[in-house]
Amino acid sequence: MNGFELFLLGRTLMKIGQEAMPAAGLDQLPSSVRSVMIDVFQHPDSSVGEIAARTGFPQSHVSASIARLRDAGVLVTAVDLKDRRRILVRRSPQVPGGAAQQASAPIDAALSAALGTDDPRQVGEVVAALETLARRLGPGTLARARPGPSSG
Repeated sequence: MNGFELFLLGRTLMKIGQEAMPAAGLDQLPSSVRSVMIDVFQHPDSSVGEIAARTGFPQSHVSASIARLRDAGVLVTAVDLKDRRRILVRRSPQVPGGAAQQASAPIDAALSAALGTDDPRQVGEVVAALETLARRLGPGTLARARPGPSSG
């Protein structure tokens, strides 16, 4: 595999991921904003920095996404009582709890469609391979892959 093939595979995986992500009534929002929403649903009372670390998005994007979702009534923010410099983010009480469960829907159906098979064994193999990649190539991977300043 070369760099271009890896790039194309990454794009394909992103498209499959977008298909697997539920709209949650916010399908007009970019998938990157919905990704922040899903992360908050799965990790309530997180700070912007924690969300950025988990998603791999820059803090500026996470902050803008939170503001957009807060304005839409999906998320609420509050000052962390233990550290008043931090803002914590959680699902709005107006958003049904089922939306959080729907947000973490499995990828099997989208993968099955992309693979063109209903064979659960084949889909399971691909899911297992993706889980291995996710463990080894998490959000911190890009920072490690970029060359640091030269010491010469």
